Amino acid sequence: MLLQNFQRGIAHLMKIAIISDTHNLLRPQAIAALQDCEQIIHAGDIGNAEILAQLVAIAPVHVVRGNNDLKSAWAADIPDVLTLDLHGWQTLLVHDIADVPANLAPDTRLVITGHSHKPCIEWRGERLYINPGSAGPRRFKLPVTLVLMDIGKLMDIGKDLIEPRLVHLLDSEA
Repeated sequence: MLLQNFQRGIAHLMKIAIISDTHNLLRPQAIAALQDCEQIIHAGDIGNAEILAQLVAIAPVHVVRGNNDLKSAWAADIPDVLTLDLHGWQTLLVHDIADVPANLAPDTRLVITGHSHKPCIEWRGERLYINPGSAGPRRFKLPVTLVLMDIGKLMDIGKDLIEPRLVHLLDSEA
C-alpha cells in the first residue's frame, strides 16, 4: 500500500468517509466502517434526519440533498451543491453527476457524487471522481459500498497524497 511506504514522511493524514444513498438505512457495517474517521461526506439520498444524527455522532458531516430528499421538510436547509476544502483538495459535492458543471473551477481537484448506486473511483486528467455507491438498500445486483479515503502531504517533497478505497459492506461481496 502506498501509505505504508511513506508513513514517516507524512505531515498529517486525514481519514475521510464518503457515503451515499442510504435511503433510510444506516447499516451496522457502515457504522463500524466509519469509526475513527475525522470527517464524513454524504452525497445525498439520506432518507431522514435520524441518519444524519447517527453520522454526526461519529464525526463532522458534509452533506448534500439527493433527489429523494428534495421534498422532505427536514432536508430543506441542506444544500444541493457544496464546495469544500478537504485537506487542501478543492472538492465539489453534488448528488447526481449530471449536475456537475461542464466548466468546473480550475482548482477543483475532487468531485464526489452519488445517485447511480454504482461505485466508481476514477482519475480524469488531474481530477479525481468518486462515487461511493450505495450504503443503503441493495438496488438490482449492485454492491453495497462506501469509500474510505486517506489524504495527506508528503513533507520531504511537498506532494499531496490521496488514497481512496472501496469498502464492501456485506460479507458476501468482500
